[in-house]
Amino acid sequence: DATSRPFKVVTNSSTIETHSIIVATGAESNWLNIPGEYEMRGGGVSSCATCDGAAFNGRDVIVVGGGDAAMEDALVLARTSRSVTVIHRRDEFRASNILAQRVIEHPSIQIRWNSTLVKITGEVIKAEGADDSAEDDLDTPQQKIVTGAVIKDIATGGESAIKVDAVFIAIGHTPTTSFLQGIVEFDDQHPGYAKTIGRSTKTSVDGIFAAGDVTDAIYRQAITSAGSGAAAALDAERWLSEEGLGNEAAEFEAELLAELMADDDPKESLRDSYNAYEDAGGRMEGMKESTRVEL
Repeated sequence: DATSRPFKVVTNSSTIETHSIIVATGAESNWLNIPGEYEMRGGGVSSCATCDGAAFNGRDVIVVGGGDAAMEDALVLARTSRSVTVIHRRDEFRASNILAQRVIEHPSIQIRWNSTLVKITGEVIKAEGADDSAEDDLDTPQQKIVTGAVIKDIATGGESAIKVDAVFIAIGHTPTTSFLQGIVEFDDQHPGYAKTIGRSTKTSVDGIFAAGDVTDAIYRQAITSAGSGAAAALDAERWLSEEGLGNEAAEFEAELLAELMADDDPKESLRDSYNAYEDAGGRMEGMKESTRVEL
């Protein structure tokens, strides 16, 4: 609730009042929701060629998509993979002409026009360290890996199976910003992404800042998100200082402690303190305690 100050953030268990908010909820990859896709994530199904492409060096892979992200993924994978097959549901790419032409002319990249991916096939393998002689049960660690894919021709309706080792889904991302609808402004060129002012992390609402993939439609990398988060923290701290806002609880504790220390007289405390030597009749230097007791 940004209609009043401080802001009210409603969670599934409580309501939090705060002077500033940093939105860093990220973006979710868009998926095809086809058989084999979910269960083989991490076993050859990925949405990040930059992150996972190196694991399939010298192997055959598929890229699904027709935008700039798909073209970039295909070109990245073509550096190390044996072959790259790009599957696109139309007869031309939506990507920029330069990227599209590079993909079309690349010798290691094949294109399946007017096609869709309908199924990802795989096989179950036991994780490293598992006993191959043991019978399959719920306690045996297993992993399902990609071994192929089924492609459908949109024009004819026919399906064909090909052998591949990995499938990279590059059909875009959806920022987790639906809860900000009607609160902050969004980027006109990238729907769903929060709009920030200039090079800062400030949004259209004072006190609300955005960092990471909720504002980044281009890079979407962990390291760039981390830097954006640090910038948002600095922007928020600076804004709180300029507005004279802060942590009221901490300020109250500091003021209370200062008052207690001001009321405490150090000399009075020394007079009221207990002195064991005075209680024993005065200190006797150079004598052991045992001798002192005997005297």
